[in-house]
Amino acid sequence: MKSHNPQIGSAFDDYLAAEDLLIEANEIAIKRVIAWQLQQEITSKQMTKTSVAKAMGTSRAAVDRLLDPTNTSVTLNTLGKAASVLGKRIKIELVES
Repeated sequence: MKSHNPQIGSAFDDYLAAEDLLIEANEIAIKRVIAWQLQQEITSKQMTKTSVAKAMGTSRAAVDRLLDPTNTSVTLNTLGKAASVLGKRIKIELVES
């Protein structure tokens, strides 16, 4: 008869939650996706960070922070401006946890 290992089959999210890391991990994952999507749009439109910053009315350093996948302290206002400059919009929704 096989012995039951309680660790097998547990979700990685459960581990992160137990270590109080789940929220931070989710924030970083979301920011990485957003930064990647923004960079893809900038590249496809053949824009530079400087031209994006000028169109947003901000500095190039602010655009660098926006594109930094580890910087989660970007405001919705900044994301909205960047999206608008790139001909996009931001869509945010709440989902079950």
